[in-house]
Amino acid sequence: MNIAVLTKQVPDLVEGVEIDSTGKAVDPDSIRYILSESDDHAIEEAVLLKERNQARVEVFSLQTGEVRDSLCMALAKGADRVVIVTTGLEAPPSNHTAAKIFASVLQGLPFDLILTGVRAIDDLDGSLGGLLAGYLNLPYVGLVRKVELANGAAMAVVQKEFPGGYAAELEVKLPAVLGIQAAEQPPRYVPVSRLRQVMKTAKVEEQEATPPKSESVAVERMFKPEEGAGATMVSGTPEEVARQIVNLFSERRLVR
Repeated sequence: MNIAVLTKQVPDLVEGVEIDSTGKAVDPDSIRYILSESDDHAIEEAVLLKERNQARVEVFSLQTGEVRDSLCMALAKGADRVVIVTTGLEAPPSNHTAAKIFASVLQGLPFDLILTGVRAIDDLDGSLGGLLAGYLNLPYVGLVRKVELANGAAMAVVQKEFPGGYAAELEVKLPAVLGIQAAEQPPRYVPVSRLRQVMKTAKVEEQEATPPKSESVAVERMFKPEEGAGATMVSGTPEEVARQIVNLFSERRLVR
């Protein structure tokens, strides 16, 4: 079995970000990029499948930020091959463009499963997996939290999350694309010594891909969130604090 995992770098929200002089994009010099959390779960789920089914795991990532470090981490966790997809784009592409790029890279390759994180901090609707499946004419299931192989690895049995703590168990004919919400276990920890050892000998391949000519969405203007006045602090005896809270709620018409 061959498994492809598609990953991307996202801004680290611990760091402050700034809008560039055009007002249409984030200033790249203000950003520190890290691996998207749900993509990390996709890598973990792929490695779990490899350990159970003797699969081969290949991880692909668009060239953004410190992508080489993330791919070395994937090798340290158990991936067999890692590839940086170079496009020549100056800024991270939209999901439509990224899906077309990944589709051009994966088209015709013998992958049984294609996994990707279902959401990212800059992509809450998780559309990449579905778009990619459409371009490759493959079935897609998103919000997946568990994957098992069945019928001689010709089918995957997946658990799909729904609101309210519900889940559905679905059978999907392979090859297929799955959007991973969470792996069956937290992404494994890699000791720093192990990562350093891998980084010394890691073979990180590069593959060039031609992006489509136009984006489907054009950004006209970006704004930073406005800062509010801050919290209202209350103090006093329990009775005085309760009275102040009731008054605040009444002023905001939250209680009558």
